[in-house]
Formats: sequence, C-alpha cells, structure tokens
Amino acid sequence: MEALRIAGRTIEPGKTPILIAGPCVLENLDDAGRVAKECAEAAEREGFFYIFKSSYLKDNRSSLGSYAGPGLEKGIEMLAAIKAKAKVPVLTDVHCREEIPKVAAVADVIQIPAFLVRQTRLVVAASKTGKVVNLKKSQMLSPEEMANAVEKARASGAGGIMVTERGTFFGYNNLVVDFTAFPRMRPFGVPLIFDATHSLQLPGGLGKRSGGRPEYVATLARAAVASGCDGLFIETHFAPLDCKCDAEAMLPLAELKKLLSETKRLFELVRGFGK
Repeated sequence: MEALRIAGRTIEPGKTPILIAGPCVLENLDDAGRVAKECAEAAEREGFFYIFKSSYLKDNRSSLGSYAGPGLEKGIEMLAAIKAKAKVPVLTDVHCREEIPKVAAVADVIQIPAFLVRQTRLVVAASKTGKVVNLKKSQMLSPEEMANAVEKARASGAGGIMVTERGTFFGYNNLVVDFTAFPRMRPFGVPLIFDATHSLQLPGGLGKRSGGRPEYVATLARAAVASGCDGLFIETHFAPLDCKCDAEAMLPLAELKKLLSETKRLFELVRGFGK
C-alpha cells in the first residue's frame, strides 16, 4: 500500500490508522478550533494520525435556504488559522477547478466530493497541485468503478491518494454500506477510509435538509475496521444539534474518544490476522 506524505510526516496506513474529523461546515472559528484541538488530543492518545476536516462551502444542499458555509475567501482564512493554532493538517473539499489554487495554498489534503468524483477535469486539476487527494466514493458507483478515479488522480500527479467509502443509495432518503467494498478496492493500493457519519445520513430526509442516525456510528465504524479499512472519517461537534448543516448526522464530540479506543484495538487485531 502507498505511504502518504502529509504536513511533513510520512504515514504508513498499514501501521498507523488515520482519523479525518471535524464539523461539517465552518461556522464559528473558535468552535471549529476547539473541535480540532479535542480531536487531535483524542487521536494522539489512541495512536491515530489526525487530519482536521471542515468545508468552506457545501454546494450539494437540498434547499436553496440551507446554510452553505462562509465561502471560499473567509473559509480559507479560517482553515489557515485552525491549522496554525491547533498545529494540525487540514482537509477541505473543492467543487470547481477555479477554487483549487486558493485551496491548495492552505489545505494539506484536497477532497473531491462523492457527487463530483466522476468529473475528470476536477480530479485532474486537484491532482496536479501535488497535494494528497481524498476521493469520496460516489453513491452511484461500484467499488470497482472507483479504480478509474484513482487512475485519473495517479496519472495527474497527486501527491498521494485516499478513497473514502460513504454508503450507496438504497431507496429514498437512505444509504446502505456494502462492507465488501474494502477488499474489492484494496487492489488500488491506496489507503481506504470509512465515512461513518455520511454513511448514516438520510439525504433530504427532513424535507429541506438531511437527517441522520448517529446512534449507529460506532456499529458501522467497528464493522468497517473489521472489514479492513485504514482510517475513519467522522463529522463531529461538541453541540451538533446547534450546527447549521448536517446537525442530525454528526457524532457528538464527547463520544469520539471511546470510539477511537475501540476501533484502535480492532485495527491492531485485524492486521494481526494477515501476519
């Protein structure tokens, strides 16, 4: 499996699990900074490599009135401030090629949203920055089809690639996770991440916004680790129901430490099977 070079550190995913975590969308700088600090402390305690995640813009919203974030300029300023103060690498998602140069100046990992992962020029442009690229697996693609997105990023000069499973559409306002996706995507040779909170999202389930079932995050996270994923993607906040975006889907921050402790033990156990 390919190692990753992020923020001056080389990560061997087979040895060190990855945690990508933070609030869904940037709202308040102090609140986001608090989440970054507490996530970093929990990750260090359990031996995870931590990457702060939050969006400056959420373009795939159900309603025109949904909160979409502070926007590119203000959002990049906030990410830079969090990165400097919390001393953590940061990840954020891009939606069009024009955003990429400004994002690449701050972000350590550029994320391609699941709805956009088939957009060739977007994947190519993000990869040409030389940054690590996190490809969110589309809700409409099979695990095998993600090989095409990985090849686009690899051929275009990405500094590293991760693929994140986030559930597949199943009927209306529901997602289901096929845990065979991890062994089926393992031949790509890249770290595989499980998005435990978006996999429990209910897209458009509340009419003008998405719902969620965060009470099952630990269940699915444990199953994904047992299936061989290399890291976890978790949207979290200390007061998720006060947030303006994906409030019902985020994991309460107070529950993160226990989840990392449990899944770290599973990471080690599963990797021992292969020796």
